[in-house]
Amino acid sequence: MYPDSCWEPVPVRSAVNLVARFVLTVVLLPLHWALVLAGFVALLAFSLVGDLLKLIPGAEKGFFKGLDALGDRVEVWPRWFVSWPELRHEGDVDFYRARADEAVARHTSAATTTRKGVVPPWTCEIPVRKYRAVGAGYVLRTAESQGWALRHDEYSDLPNEIRLRRVPDDPAPDAAA
Repeated sequence: MYPDSCWEPVPVRSAVNLVARFVLTVVLLPLHWALVLAGFVALLAFSLVGDLLKLIPGAEKGFFKGLDALGDRVEVWPRWFVSWPELRHEGDVDFYRARADEAVARHTSAATTTRKGVVPPWTCEIPVRKYRAVGAGYVLRTAESQGWALRHDEYSDLPNEIRLRRVPDDPAPDAAA
């Protein structure tokens, strides 16, 4: 389904490209976060008025669907931004291996932790910034050893992130019913 190049490490970016992206990140990231915060505050204010939507049949459902769609598109850390560790460790296999292992371990811990009244997350996304120098194949092998499987759905975006779903050891509580 996916070309073999998707599973291999991402080519190392040039130093000039990385420095330019890092400078733009330093300049634009505070502005981006300010706009995200302003949008959140605006949505919060609009949600107060949203109580009136209960009077219109079906409007509340459409409002929440729109909020979900907006939340899926707004990224706290956009893909093209470059952090200081990424600038310093571009192409460093050991750094990215540790970063990928930590990301998988964090998602595994969250998926296996049961909390009172909370359904654990059964899906996760790991962005390419976590595994550039080791490749998606390494992340998938590591995740499979911890009980994850590749998600094949319309939302998959393998060149930019790997999407995983948890393969439960026991059937989910609602599946047994």
